Amino acid sequence: MSRKFFVGGNWKMNGDKKSLGDLIQTMNGAKVDPNVEVVCGAPSIYLDFVRSKLDAKFGVAAQNCYKVPKGAFTGEISPAMIKDCGINWVILGHSERRHVFGESDELIGQKTAHALENGLGVIACIGEKLDEREGGITEKVVFAQTKVIADNVKDWSKVVLAYEPVWAIGTGKTASPQQAQEVHDKLRAWLKTNVSEDVANSVRIIYGGSVTGGTCKELASQKDVDGFLVGGASLKPEFIEIINAKA
Repeated sequence: MSRKFFVGGNWKMNGDKKSLGDLIQTMNGAKVDPNVEVVCGAPSIYLDFVRSKLDAKFGVAAQNCYKVPKGAFTGEISPAMIKDCGINWVILGHSERRHVFGESDELIGQKTAHALENGLGVIACIGEKLDEREGGITEKVVFAQTKVIADNVKDWSKVVLAYEPVWAIGTGKTASPQQAQEVHDKLRAWLKTNVSEDVANSVRIIYGGSVTGGTCKELASQKDVDGFLVGGASLKPEFIEIINAKA
């Protein structure tokens, strides 16, 4: 089954109207592979601005949301608000949410269920820390994280799984194409056993962790790597090279 290549840009807490406006102009004017789905994760305060300026062929994602539609949750945003801004995606469970802000697997699962129920697509992030990889428990960690997500998904067509080894995020260390392929292959096997063969074959599993113009082509050639979640490089013109990694 052919899975449409997916490239997400996670801008994190970066940019202002001028720099993001320049980036959007670059993206709108670039020649990009039409066979790739591209989604840009903008800071929540700029979601409206980005959606109004970015060409309609590109999707936009919020970088987080809460698990209920509205209420006394100062500083949070809901899927309903995200949808109201014309945004169709949200990134959930990013390692910075897990490890900097202390979000539990359970909370990420609840957020995933609520976002999907409200019609958002979810880029669900999983990945092990360095001590976990060195301790030989990568599979145990990513399977446990994936299980909590899977328990909260009814429609897998709206989910992209992003495998991001935490030790490779923003460190300049990239998992080798072989390391990435190995984990993606095991994740697909886990989905086949625990969800269904159809879901295992159709769900897109993307790689994140210091993806650059230099590393993207070889990573993209791995059979179970269906795209990327790109951090720092998504704020630079080289993001276009990454989008076109398969071209």
